[in-house]
Amino acid sequence: MFPVRRKLFFWTARRLWPALCAALLALPAVAQTPAVSPAPQVFDVLFDQAMARYRLPGLAVAVVEDGRVVYLRTAGETRAGSGQRIDADTLFKIASNTKAMTTGVLARLVDQGKLQWDDPVTRYLPQFRMADPWVTENMQVRDLLIHNSGLGLGAGDLMLWPEPNDFTRADIIAGLAHLQPTHSFRAHYAYDNLMYVVAGEVAAAAGGKPYDQLVREQVFGPLGMTRCQVGAFDRDAVGNVAQPHMVQDGRNVVVREDPAQVPDNPSMSAGGIRCSVRDMARWVRMWLDDGNRQPWLSAQQRNALWTLHTPMPIGRQLREWDGTHLYGYGYGWRLSDVDGQWRVAHTGTLAGMYSSVTLLPDRHVGFVVLINGQGQAARTTLTEALTKHYTRGDTALDVDHYAALLEGDRAKATATSPDAVPDTSARTPVHADQARSWQGVYTDAWFGQVSLCPAGNQTEFRAAKSPRMHGKVMRVGQRLLVDWDDASVDAEPWLSFAGTGDAVTLTLAAIDPDADFSYDYRDLHFQRSGACPAQ
Repeated sequence: MFPVRRKLFFWTARRLWPALCAALLALPAVAQTPAVSPAPQVFDVLFDQAMARYRLPGLAVAVVEDGRVVYLRTAGETRAGSGQRIDADTLFKIASNTKAMTTGVLARLVDQGKLQWDDPVTRYLPQFRMADPWVTENMQVRDLLIHNSGLGLGAGDLMLWPEPNDFTRADIIAGLAHLQPTHSFRAHYAYDNLMYVVAGEVAAAAGGKPYDQLVREQVFGPLGMTRCQVGAFDRDAVGNVAQPHMVQDGRNVVVREDPAQVPDNPSMSAGGIRCSVRDMARWVRMWLDDGNRQPWLSAQQRNALWTLHTPMPIGRQLREWDGTHLYGYGYGWRLSDVDGQWRVAHTGTLAGMYSSVTLLPDRHVGFVVLINGQGQAARTTLTEALTKHYTRGDTALDVDHYAALLEGDRAKATATSPDAVPDTSARTPVHADQARSWQGVYTDAWFGQVSLCPAGNQTEFRAAKSPRMHGKVMRVGQRLLVDWDDASVDAEPWLSFAGTGDAVTLTLAAIDPDADFSYDYRDLHFQRSGACPAQ
C-alpha cells in the first residue's frame, strides 16, 4: 500500500530536513541564562487564581530553578468532602507524562547496548503486525514513539479507556493488525497511544523484565522517586492517592474511583504511572541537570529524546500566545520555541486528572502542574502564566489574563461553528419490541463483542471487554444513540445500522464533534454475529 506516497515522503524529508535544522539553529538563543526567581507570592497569585477560577478539587505545583525546588505548594483534597488534604506526597495520575518515562527506559537500554532505535519492532515482538505488511516489516523502535504510524488520531484507544477494562496488552498488539491506516506510514503526525503500549513491551523484551519492574529499576530507584507507582498496587497500603473528579450538578464528584487493589492496566506504558509533585520535581531536576552531576543518561541519548523527529502543526494559539515557529515531537516530549526560547514539555489527560511538565532548558527552569479534576483550562492557563514569568517577565500575563483569552475564543467558536453539538434532550427509550430487526450480538475485529439486547422493556448496549461502555439505546427523531449509565463516559455515540438478516452491520459516530479523540468510534465496524441470549 501507498508506494508512491512513501517515495514522495522520503524525497521531501531529505530535501527539507537540512532547512529545518538550519531554522532550529537560527532561533534566538538564551545562552544558559540563569533563572531569576520571582518572589514566592508571585507564584501564589497564579496558584490562587487557578484554584478559585476553576474550583478545582485539588492542585499541586512545583517550580525548579538551577537544580533547586524554589516553590512547592498543594491545596485541596484527595477526594472532595473527605477532609483528606493533598500534600507533596499525594499520588496523581500523570497520564501521558508517562511517555517520557517510557522513552527514558528505552534510552537507558540503548546506553546499555540492549537495543537500538532503528531496530525493527519484530526483532523483539515477532507477533507484531500492522494492517500493511510493508509497515510491519519496516516499523522501527523509534517509530513507536513519534506518532507517525499511519493510523488515525487515537486509533484503537477504546482498548485502553475507559478504565478499567478487560483488554490485555496481547489483545492490543493483536488488534493493531485490524486498524486501517488513514494516511501513509511516516507521512505526518497523528497522536497515538497504542504504539506506546507496544514500546513498553519492546522494553520488557529487550530488558528481560516486565515493564513495571524496569521503570522501578531504571527510573524510580536511581532518581529517588520513592512515591511513584507503576503497575498493580494496594491503594490503602500505599495511601494518600488522589481520586479523579468531574463536575456534576455544579460540584466536584469522584469518578472512576480506585478499587482497593489497583490493577495493572494495559495502558501502563502510555499513560499509567502515578507520581507525587515532590517526585515529579526530582524528575524535572534530572532533566535540567545536563547530565553532569547526575549522568542518568548519556549526552547522546538525551539529545535523541530531545530531537524533533516528527513536525506537528502549529495552531493559532501557539502562534499568538508564544510566537512559535517550530513545533514537533521528540521521543516522548513536545519540542517548540516560545518567545524565542527553547521549550521541552508534555501534558497528560485522563478522565478527571490533568498534568503538565514544562522545561525551559536554557534557563535551567522547569515546573509541574498536577490536578485531580476537570482541569484542562486550568492546566493551560496556569502553565502558560508560569512560562511567561520566565520568557517575558510580565506579571500581567497571569491565569486570569489567559482564561479571558480562552473564554473569548470559545465564545467565538460557538458563534461561528458549523459543527454545533446537536440537541438530543428530546430522547425516548427504545422499547425492546421496536428493536427486533437489529437486536443481537455484534463483533468487531479489534474491539470484540458488543450486545444490543432487551433489558426489561428497553434495549441496552453492553461491551464485553469494556464494562463502563454500558447504557440504554435511545431514540432522537429518526436517529439512535447510547445513553451511557456511567456519567464519566462523557461522549455519547450515534448508532447506525445497515443491511438485513444475518448481514446487519453497525457503526458508531461521536455526537459531539469535539469529543475526546480517545472515543475512537470511527474505527469500529461491527457485524452481527449471533442472537441475543435468552433472558
